[in-house]
Amino acid sequence: MLDGAPAGLDRSIASEVDHALARRQAPIILFDAKEPFFPSVVGYTVFRGSAPSSSFPRDIHLSDGAACVIEYAIWWDWDIQHLYELEHVWVYVDGGGAVADVEASWHGKYNRMLDERGRLPRRGGRPLLYSEPGKHAFAPSPQWLLERKERTMASCGSQAGKMGVHVTPLYAGVIDQRKPLQNRLVHTWLERRQFEPSYDFSNTFDLRDAVFVPWRSLRDWIPARVAWWTERLRAMIPTRERRVLRIAHRGASAYAEENSPDSLRIAAELGADMVEIDIRVSADDVPVVTHDSSLKRLYGIDGSVSDYDWETLRRLTAAHGSLINFDKALLLCKELGLGLYLDIKRLNMKAARSIFASVDTQHYGKNVIFGSFRPDTLADIKSARPDAQTSILFNAVDIDPVKLAESIRADYVHPCWENRADQPHRLLRPEWIAAVREADLGIVCWHEERPSEIAALKALGVDAICSDKPELLLKTSANTG
Repeated sequence: MLDGAPAGLDRSIASEVDHALARRQAPIILFDAKEPFFPSVVGYTVFRGSAPSSSFPRDIHLSDGAACVIEYAIWWDWDIQHLYELEHVWVYVDGGGAVADVEASWHGKYNRMLDERGRLPRRGGRPLLYSEPGKHAFAPSPQWLLERKERTMASCGSQAGKMGVHVTPLYAGVIDQRKPLQNRLVHTWLERRQFEPSYDFSNTFDLRDAVFVPWRSLRDWIPARVAWWTERLRAMIPTRERRVLRIAHRGASAYAEENSPDSLRIAAELGADMVEIDIRVSADDVPVVTHDSSLKRLYGIDGSVSDYDWETLRRLTAAHGSLINFDKALLLCKELGLGLYLDIKRLNMKAARSIFASVDTQHYGKNVIFGSFRPDTLADIKSARPDAQTSILFNAVDIDPVKLAESIRADYVHPCWENRADQPHRLLRPEWIAAVREADLGIVCWHEERPSEIAALKALGVDAICSDKPELLLKTSANTG
């Protein structure tokens, strides 16, 4: 049931008939024996004619013989990867009051609930559904879920909590998913609850045990519930215990050539969450992954990246085998489960649009942060894509980070002070951090390889640390600093 539910859930019943009907036909759900999360509230809508759903992107059509359709919007506080879950079931009821058909949500889509033999699973006349471990997508049999086992196991294990605060299109602009601290708190809480699914679906949950309210009541309550949870996590999780994003600087550049495919693969093997890669632009506006403007240091070639088109760059550096463009880096990072922290050295808007298109095609937007020392570049990116996450890098110690970030609507500040002091974490004064947090900005820190300094940064509660040796970010505890 509800875990410390705040006031505000309107439990008044507009129609006793609809309420009784929704409870009578409510599904029975079979969960994994190790499932940590269960539904708590159901928002129902009864359709007696064709109409668009107000909680899911689809139209409801009464099939032949159906007198009505009951739409169940089922609320969980938690998915193993993010804060809040809203799954759906549609039960078609015939004129005699029996279940005629069932559809249910499946990772943003929906399917008919027919098993391998074409049968609709029931128990006592009510729909019987299987719930994906941790993720809660619905299936009519375990077979569907077993086919996704590898992905589900990763979601429940190393990927637990990585999506932070979840925002569906229904709540775009209502729930803010870009607040870095909220995402870190969610990541921390869920990572501690990772589990290995058993695929023993013996855990029976009767949906009637949840609170039933009309959909409108649930819809109006959800933003407050999300806000309540984020504030509760902030009070529950001490600063030094908050999960820090591990960013491999130019990939795992201590062990492989910087910005190379090998450096990305090794970063994933060493437990990185993201990789910092550098972006420049070729003569034909292709985003290229390389730090220097000159090709001399890494490739022994006279000239700059911007002097050659991409095909020429690829041919000239082929013997070296490591210069890649952004598209290849994106595909490899998606395959490896790595986010991308882009240190943009040079970028025109034609190349930027190419990056946006690639990220959209791969549905990877929330896993990309656009960083740069150039405020104008980040301002242009934010104007073109207001939903993009951006990070402003700076060297000056006395600059006002809040004013700088707010002037270009950046989400993170990234002080690059690694060469300014023997213990650069001491430059992150309490009042500096408090001002940044008050503005809901995240804090990314320089590439650091000293365990004592990493521990000190973690104790301060920064959001992310870059390192040439990302395994140090995994091993170093804030409690050792």
